[in-house]
Amino acid sequence: MTGSETGLADRWGSGGVELELSAEAAEFGRTARRALEDAGGDELVQAAEREPARRADLVAPLLTELGAWDLDARGSADELEAAAALCRAAGWWALPYPVAERLARPVDLDAAALVVVAGAAPSAPVAGLNLRLAAVTLDGRRALAAAREPAGGPAGDPRRTAFVTRLDLTALDGALGEATPADLALGLVLPCWTLLGMLDRAMALTRTYILEREQFGQPLARFQGVQFQLTDAEVERAGLAELAGYALWSVETGRPEAVDDALALRLAAVEAADVVFRVTHQLHGAMGFCDETTLSWLSRYSLPLRRLPLGASATADALAARLGRRGLTGIFGPNADAVPA
Repeated sequence: MTGSETGLADRWGSGGVELELSAEAAEFGRTARRALEDAGGDELVQAAEREPARRADLVAPLLTELGAWDLDARGSADELEAAAALCRAAGWWALPYPVAERLARPVDLDAAALVVVAGAAPSAPVAGLNLRLAAVTLDGRRALAAAREPAGGPAGDPRRTAFVTRLDLTALDGALGEATPADLALGLVLPCWTLLGMLDRAMALTRTYILEREQFGQPLARFQGVQFQLTDAEVERAGLAELAGYALWSVETGRPEAVDDALALRLAAVEAADVVFRVTHQLHGAMGFCDETTLSWLSRYSLPLRRLPLGASATADALAARLGRRGLTGIFGPNADAVPA
């Protein structure tokens, strides 16, 4: 994948790297977020949980209208950044649909979505969707995937599963069974942008809550302990946003280390999510676990992103096994001359 004139690579200046999305991509993300709000916002995930068989009908037409499936995340830097912005907007509303997986779809297979799988029990949040799926393993093998029908109906019990179901894999022979680095890197990076959107929302909700909620005659936000906790969570969220931009640049420019950077991003995303949701739940108190609170929905539907294909410890092991003793290359490694001066 090569960068376009407005890609992250071309916004790298002599004073450092600009990891923000292009103005066009950021505006597309804001437009998508407003469109999803107008279509129901938080009600979309709640309606999908009540009527799981209808979740594709609730969400897919909205994304089609936004032009989501016209984006070629592998074709240009502009479209890759727009795809990342769309994933972040979807995360803000905990959209009950595999947006990132569809945007990461392979170009050489007859598949509408790509999921990254690991272990002896491959799974993905695709229950009840009539999608032709491709899967890629962490060791770079591709397969076609078919979602099993969960117990309790085509979409199962999303209250318990968050639409996760087991997958049956059919191995592909020859070159079609071998993933390119872009398959695995893109399949790991875009879902992290969705999770980042969820963390954005969790922090925004919590800021509003502690400003409005009073204790001992003053807002919770006035207490130093609360400020420290929220600062810790914001450091994690902001750090993840920087790493997400870096990993996107790594994919965009086709760096040999793109998969390394994607795995490192995934590890950081899972760890950041653990901190952000722990702090935001603590500051909301018991109310944060009630359905009347949006944080509860965000937290519940973040779990597939945090646990699949691997949780924090297993992701750290996979990254360590891949890197061995050489460590992450970073921006000043042997390929630094590929970075525009």
